[in-house]
Amino acid sequence: MLRDTPLRWKVRERTVLGAGGVSSFVNEAVETPDGAVIQRQFLTHPGAVAVVAWREDSDELAVLRQYRHPVGMELVEIPAGLLDHGGEDAVVAAKRELAEEVALAAERWDVLVDIVTTPGACQESLRIFLARGLSDTDRPEGFVLEGEEAHMTWDWVPRADVVAAVFAGACQSPSLVAGVLALETARLSGTIADLRPGDADWPIRRA
Repeated sequence: MLRDTPLRWKVRERTVLGAGGVSSFVNEAVETPDGAVIQRQFLTHPGAVAVVAWREDSDELAVLRQYRHPVGMELVEIPAGLLDHGGEDAVVAAKRELAEEVALAAERWDVLVDIVTTPGACQESLRIFLARGLSDTDRPEGFVLEGEEAHMTWDWVPRADVVAAVFAGACQSPSLVAGVLALETARLSGTIADLRPGDADWPIRRA
């Protein structure tokens, strides 16, 4: 099977150029296989999860509208969040984010796709889940929407409309684009039953 290969070139020196609440900006002096040294700057990142919440009976997806300051847009997105609760399993994090952001729970969890969002500039690895058998639930006790999340809205949107918006270039969130198109591929190819289970191994998180 075609697959990415774990590999780590030798780091001669690492300098933290700036530190933030979630990520740090670092420079690493990296030794190439032929002995040359190259400088690479990138953002550290704890990783993230996202959820395509699909209401199959009405063929609708739960989509958010959330302000994203770096790109100066309110993006159409799917529920998502950081793996910033130490030691939390990815599927547990996804269940938490679904409850926090749209107050939903799901009976079935499968893995749609794993991606690295910007591998030339950021460590972020992202697992996108498919959640089905949806029902209303309470937000976790003590959870309060803050910052941009306090101003986001969400609604059910026909799946076909979301797909059309992606191909029209109207929706650009990487988690939404990758997740929705992965669902569309699995749906049209009849392979939804072959999706990996929610607790499937995630090799890059072990690298």
